[in-house]
Amino acid sequence: MNTLADIKSMTLSQLTDLIVQNGYPKFRAKQIHDWLVKGVTNFDEMTNIPRNLREFLRASCYISVANIAKKLISRYDRTVKYLFSFNDGECVESVVMRYRHGYSICISTQVGCKMGCTFCATGKSGFSRSLTPSEMLNQIESAQSDLGIRISNVVLMGMGEPLDNFDNTVNFFKLVSSDDGLNIGMRHITLSTCGIVPKIYELADLHLGITLSVSLHAPNDEIRQKTMPIARKYSMEELLQACRDYFKITGRRVTFEYSMIHGVNDSDDNARELAQKLSGMCCHVNLIPVNTVQGTGYIRSNIERQQAFVRILSEKNIAATVRRTLGSDINASCGQLKRNHLEEGGK
Repeated sequence: MNTLADIKSMTLSQLTDLIVQNGYPKFRAKQIHDWLVKGVTNFDEMTNIPRNLREFLRASCYISVANIAKKLISRYDRTVKYLFSFNDGECVESVVMRYRHGYSICISTQVGCKMGCTFCATGKSGFSRSLTPSEMLNQIESAQSDLGIRISNVVLMGMGEPLDNFDNTVNFFKLVSSDDGLNIGMRHITLSTCGIVPKIYELADLHLGITLSVSLHAPNDEIRQKTMPIARKYSMEELLQACRDYFKITGRRVTFEYSMIHGVNDSDDNARELAQKLSGMCCHVNLIPVNTVQGTGYIRSNIERQQAFVRILSEKNIAATVRRTLGSDINASCGQLKRNHLEEGGK
């Protein structure tokens, strides 16, 4: 077990406290922080830091990394999928997508996932641990450095459940939005959750300004409980009330993710029931043709069914669109690249 402090997970204020409390001048903290923002991975690279301070840092801290273990680029739309490895050898996936408004990255918050959603590839690899704030940040920095771009939007929709790693996720928000760091505004950040109701209220009370995206994937408890174990703990009524309250508290519209699964949740009756459940809410429904994941037996709804679902929701005044599929030739949904890596003998 690593007993050293994760220095990249510290805010400038926390780093300053560490430096001053150990007898070093306050201004050294800003110098160290600037080196970390530049992406150094070794304290010896901090050339304007005196040797005795560097020795202290080596003895008490470590610099986390996200090394590129594998990289795939879509021939269709130039979407890039990464498998990143961390200091302990654990791996997660991230995806960089190019839109007209700029570059977005979908990052992971845990190694694996505990939630066990039946249509998701991530959970089939098991759960190892949660990521630190710096490990989330490093996915963005490594992708930017590799591609020579600036990422403007961040989506926490990769491997893991962000609200199951609540404190680290909130600290990541502070780091990524800091003027001294990547300076990505909170309104350009989306957090996706399967619906841990108490944590939605905790998040709302922080008034961070991020967008909440809820993985709904069903119009009722019966279907949802078959595909998402979390639904056995929190009913749809509880979850939707939390989403209504999130909007009241934050003023931020909630997005609902809805994977379209042939013969499971994609009928006209399902659409009408969903519209009734969401009636009066300030929300947007993002329909997602379900990904083909080995072992699930699920088949994505065809184009006609997707369009019919959107039409019914729209007629009931529920804003809905079908998500554009990016990186289809590189299995851009998270979990699948790591599974292949494990099958090939990787950790």
